[in-house]
Amino acid sequence: MSSTAPNLSELLLQRISKWTGRRVQNLAIEVGAGRVVLRGKAKSFHIKQLAQRGAQEILPNAKLENSIVVE
Repeated sequence: MSSTAPNLSELLLQRISKWTGRRVQNLAIEVGAGRVVLRGKAKSFHIKQLAQRGAQEILPNAKLENSIVVE
């Protein structure tokens, strides 16, 4: 992983928290070469989708795996 990954992860975390109003519990973000994985728990599919949109705003061309669980 490159030295810029923690900065990118923090930026993604901030943007997703803003989009979702901090409604994703235990949000974790993994950033790899051209790939982003979102993990956590949400109470609705709408919140899950908002998290995805926040990530896509920062990295529109990255492969995104949204593994946020809706409870």
